[in-house]
Amino acid sequence: MEARSDGNDYALTRVPEEARYSWFSVAVQRFGQVSALAQFLLGATLGYGMTFWGAFWALTAGAVILEIVCIYIGIIGVREGLNTSVVARWCGFGHAGSAVIGLVIGISLIGWFGIQSAVSATGLHAIMPFLPHWAWALAFGLVITLVVLRGFGSMQLIANITVPLFLILVGWAVISELRKHSIADLVASAPAGPQLSFLAGTTIVAGGFIAGAVITPDMTRFNRTTGDVVKQTLVGITLGEYVIGLTGVLLAHAVRSADITVIIMSSVGWVGVLVIVLGTFKINDWNLYSSGLGIVNFIDVVFGRRINRAVVTGVIGVIGSVLAAAGILGSFKSFLILLGVGFPPIAGIMVAEYFVVKLWRKELDESRDNRALPATSPTWVPATLVIWLISALIGKYVAFGLPSVNAVVAAFVLYVVAGKLGWIRGVGRTATEEPHESTGASALTR
Repeated sequence: MEARSDGNDYALTRVPEEARYSWFSVAVQRFGQVSALAQFLLGATLGYGMTFWGAFWALTAGAVILEIVCIYIGIIGVREGLNTSVVARWCGFGHAGSAVIGLVIGISLIGWFGIQSAVSATGLHAIMPFLPHWAWALAFGLVITLVVLRGFGSMQLIANITVPLFLILVGWAVISELRKHSIADLVASAPAGPQLSFLAGTTIVAGGFIAGAVITPDMTRFNRTTGDVVKQTLVGITLGEYVIGLTGVLLAHAVRSADITVIIMSSVGWVGVLVIVLGTFKINDWNLYSSGLGIVNFIDVVFGRRINRAVVTGVIGVIGSVLAAAGILGSFKSFLILLGVGFPPIAGIMVAEYFVVKLWRKELDESRDNRALPATSPTWVPATLVIWLISALIGKYVAFGLPSVNAVVAAFVLYVVAGKLGWIRGVGRTATEEPHESTGASALTR
């Protein structure tokens, strides 16, 4: 039986060995995260513009890219037992830089949390119109908030229920539609929409989950070994991409449309709505969970106050739910997409520092033996911020290759080169005041 933390869920500390989970348990959460409704829509987009086998190879290439990023940054999480924004203090960004990461993660993911709550509300309102759309959006967001308040263990329990149910309902929905067609004919058929190139298809796959890849340490800090991270990543991402993604491809070929949401709902009615709701739930709880962790780190660094993770989660969950109910978050999609450009370089920089440059790796290694954090961290690392900006611009504006991969590789290479040239230097040192998980509700503020 895994140990339970209080509501703080080790937001600013290392996850102890006794609080970690089996690789399969965490893999269920990873699979639920990857096999969300968005993956259905991604598969449908590929199927609408590519042949089945073209989409298969695009999914394969995209999955390999994501797996490489997730495994390397996930190993950092399992070794250190720290979430993304906290471990970033010693992985190239410094104390202040980690606050920027926390803020970017927090704002971006709470925005998507609200948008996806609104998407689920549309389906719920379609079959249960006795409540208005805004009420369903508010209710859906608040239910997820209640789950995430309890932390990783509560999310694991929900994953054990929702992921198998989601797969059963998906199977029902898909069989209901595909039994009208010959699978061999669908595999051989030409796409109905404008042609997508292999490069464009791979870009859609890799870019669609790059934010999830960057926040991998938030999840893998609950793993037990590096081998667990590898197994969990290969199983979770591979099955998520192929099972759900290729199903979306086949459905797009069957109905000659990319609008899988409408297809599922029209084919199997209320079951389709449950598919939509369950498919959104397991990505949305992680949106809220990681957003909370990022904001906790931001508040700790900028304001010098340690706010309990559950308190932060409750506040931003309510805010996200209210914004979803108000229907205004859709106007911010372009801003959230722009903010997402900043995610890929974070992974490249952290991996380069931790595995190659290693300026602060010794501090992590020595403190890990005592289950503590390093006594201090660099306050600023100016070169990192420059590399972060340049790499994000490369990802956005360079016309060839895969944007997210370009950004990750550029960040990795630039950081390694800058490190070898001695340009990566910390400016100032900030003392680390480590909170105690056992203090429970009394540790709401420092």
